[in-house]
Amino acid sequence: MLYAFGFDRLAVLAGDLYFQHPNPPLGQEGPERGVRLELRRIKAEELRGSVYSARPISVEQAIWRVDLLETVDREPGSFDRTHYHPTFQGWDESARRFDEELSADPLAWLEKKLLDLPGVLSEAGVPADTAGPDDLTGIRLATPEILDATRRLLARVRAGELNRPPEVPVPGLVRSSWL
Repeated sequence: MLYAFGFDRLAVLAGDLYFQHPNPPLGQEGPERGVRLELRRIKAEELRGSVYSARPISVEQAIWRVDLLETVDREPGSFDRTHYHPTFQGWDESARRFDEELSADPLAWLEKKLLDLPGVLSEAGVPADTAGPDDLTGIRLATPEILDATRRLLARVRAGELNRPPEVPVPGLVRSSWL
């Protein structure tokens, strides 16, 4: 499932995620699942039909990401794999960054970050004018809706409705998500 909150030049995307890495880094063994949220560039394209036609929209490169993940075989609510990626190089994210505050209360941490878009952009190493004035206001005003969508996704993942492990174990890489 994918939620998209589009503003002027930026979008906040949230989706469920199931991930299994065949050769994970130490401490990341075993499949993980949860919710991924990304701040991305967005662009409204020119109309390709009449004035009433659907407008093409491009969701472009990620700027910043947070992964509210848990090991599949642990008790739901552990947030033991919860981390974020403050920067991207092209389409590739920076190394996982773990933060005690993030793991302790992921939604409060996320709210704090969404309400400080200039700080997020600065940490991501992108120019402040990457965001337009409507992005700053829009994200701030939509933060309660973004958090609500994130809560609902987490609840559905934990209830087994979204991104369940494969019924038959699959060796190797498994990634099930929009993001």
